[in-house]
Amino acid sequence: MCSLLAQHGFTEVRRRASHIVMQKRTMDTTVTVPVPDHRELRSGTLRSIIRQSGLPRTLFEGD
Repeated sequence: MCSLLAQHGFTEVRRRASHIVMQKRTMDTTVTVPVPDHRELRSGTLRSIIRQSGLPRTLFEGD
């Protein structure tokens, strides 16, 4: 998840316990997305990350 976000302009700003905080800064705003550092994410958590990131859902769909 973090590598996908990094490919789209997010950078890791901190890591605490089991969460990684990713941020994307633009001229107008900063988008912050906390990502659990787990191998698998629950569907609700995944939907929340997609919504918070502002990226299209199709980027997160696997083959």
